[in-house]
Amino acid sequence: MSSFCRIFMKNNNIANCLKYGGYMKKRGFNLFNNGKNFGINEKKIVFNFSSVTNKIFQDRVKTGVLMMNMGGPESLEEVKPFLTNLFTDEDIIKLPFLQKQFGALIAKRRAPEVTKLYSEIGGKSPITDITRSQAKKIETMLDEISPESKPHKCYIGFRYAGPLTRNALVEMKNDGVERAIAFSQYPQFSCTTTGSSLNDLWRNLKSLDMEDQFKWSIIDRWPSHPLYIEALKNQITKGLEKNYHPDDIDKVHILFSAHSLPLSTVFKGDQYYAEVAATVFEVMKSLKFSNRYMLVWQSQVGPKQWLKPGTDQVIKDLGKKGVKNVLVVPVAFTTDHIETLSEIDIEFAEIAEEYGVTNFNRSESLNDGSHIVKAMSHIVKEHLENNTAHTKQYKFRCPTCKNPICRTILNPISDKQHQNY
Repeated sequence: MSSFCRIFMKNNNIANCLKYGGYMKKRGFNLFNNGKNFGINEKKIVFNFSSVTNKIFQDRVKTGVLMMNMGGPESLEEVKPFLTNLFTDEDIIKLPFLQKQFGALIAKRRAPEVTKLYSEIGGKSPITDITRSQAKKIETMLDEISPESKPHKCYIGFRYAGPLTRNALVEMKNDGVERAIAFSQYPQFSCTTTGSSLNDLWRNLKSLDMEDQFKWSIIDRWPSHPLYIEALKNQITKGLEKNYHPDDIDKVHILFSAHSLPLSTVFKGDQYYAEVAATVFEVMKSLKFSNRYMLVWQSQVGPKQWLKPGTDQVIKDLGKKGVKNVLVVPVAFTTDHIETLSEIDIEFAEIAEEYGVTNFNRSESLNDGSHIVKAMSHIVKEHLENNTAHTKQYKFRCPTCKNPICRTILNPISDKQHQNY
């Protein structure tokens, strides 16, 4: 076979190879034996050639799903770089000036304390291992429930620690992905989480000269999807039945704990607060409002005013009132990480003990359980069937937003919704 034909074959272009072969053969050259009689049947070669290229086509990824999240350090040595990436991100923490310099300084000062916390939960964040497990299970389920868009492959694109979004994009290109879905692993949208990850995605595509490499759509939020609500309901039910006497279950106070947000971000128009509240309401509705409940906020840092009430303060107040049974539900986290394993399981548990909350527990995180895998798989399937680039809400920018890249999308599958409001 000629070198030209091998090049065409490498590029998966059967038609061009055969077309070029016919063109040259008319001019006295036989591309299938280079003018020599090797005793090879041309039709047989074409058949074998087609078999090889068909195998190549089958191996190509038809639908790539980029699972976007913040990530976490894979070792204690990675804690400081992780914090540096976090605090220098203007989308999550906007400093008045010298963002990179002051962000790096904040990271350096906080690194020893945070490193100690990670050492108490196994020396690393579990988010990478859990997300990899989720990805494999979602790929399998998607191939089953959405055969028209298979094969599917999930890629991990973390914002502040590896595997980074930039590396995922290179892998997607090498796999021949054409249809790409940016799937936020934050069920509730915030400019500081999903927004930051998407802004980082568009910047990386431009710097890698891949603006037109993939046809993009975005799953930018899913706070009240029925299967997500069902997954949370399942974890709460298991937590109640496992940790409390049947006579006490209806007396348990359920605290839905989400990562807090600076009020300055909320006042700009960030939709996170409303969407977390929507999730909580739908979950309690599915439970028929069986228990007293409250939406509380954790992980506040710095002197700014944040969303309240704080999870720790509510635990103290309940203890003072004689409440003995409390179940904390990590509502805005789909996987375990330092906020669940350290802040809730260790710090808040110690506060509960100190204030007399004798039966303090946390419902298990969704992680890679069958309910959340089913939910995320069907969310992707429905998204593909709807064939829209994103939700209508995605293009609704905060009124005072001045970031030109915010709420944009590169090379969308459809431009029907491609308008900022």
